[in-house]
Amino acid sequence: MLTVCDDGNAGHCFYGLFRHSIKVVSTLYIVATPIGNLKDVTLRALEVLKSVDVIACEDTRHSMKFLTAHGIQKRLISCRSHNEEDSARGIIQLLEQGQHVAYVSDAGTPGISDPGTVLVKAVRAAGIPVVPVPGVSALTALASVAGAQGRTLVFDGFLSTKPGKRRKRLKELLDRNENAIVYESPHRIVKLLEDIADIDPQRPVCVGRELTKLHEEFTQGSCADVLNDYRTRKAVKGELAVFIYSV
Repeated sequence: MLTVCDDGNAGHCFYGLFRHSIKVVSTLYIVATPIGNLKDVTLRALEVLKSVDVIACEDTRHSMKFLTAHGIQKRLISCRSHNEEDSARGIIQLLEQGQHVAYVSDAGTPGISDPGTVLVKAVRAAGIPVVPVPGVSALTALASVAGAQGRTLVFDGFLSTKPGKRRKRLKELLDRNENAIVYESPHRIVKLLEDIADIDPQRPVCVGRELTKLHEEFTQGSCADVLNDYRTRKAVKGELAVFIYSV
């Protein structure tokens, strides 16, 4: 029989004896980290990372560089896309033991085209609090400088690598005629722009490359013009985000 005793604590009372039955549960923090510039991190994120017991990382070696730069030394564990379900079970055990855990992806906000969704779903299903610690992402960075009008913004992350599926989805996005952002890798950016240009060569786009980094670059214009620009480059480096404007 669950009761509340005079001191306000919940527990089991048998024959006047108070016996605790409270399970200590901590919090999982989903922490956004820089996408390039190591200074692009909030004071709150640093505070949380310094205070938790364990930091789960998409790649511990990658996160170590960022954490070291900010003087943070914690126990690190791996939680990447290919082992996220198994890692989630281990993280839940840590949380149920009373340890606070933060999760960081390699860059940006976990769950935004990054691992994290499987972990969050499992932790919430276990009845454990999940708290966001927001910050930078390529999505919001590009949207803030695109200068686009309209209240709707569609985010589709990385499109399918299969040409047929990619073109079909792009056709759907362009037919909606709403502002949209997609991510793309450097070795597929020309193919992506070719697909958009085949559907609507005059559709305005803005390609953001190496966002927040030393060689940050924005290329804006009709898709046909931006495609011609990228076709003439000997090589393309860095991750890219593409803003597709409504017309």
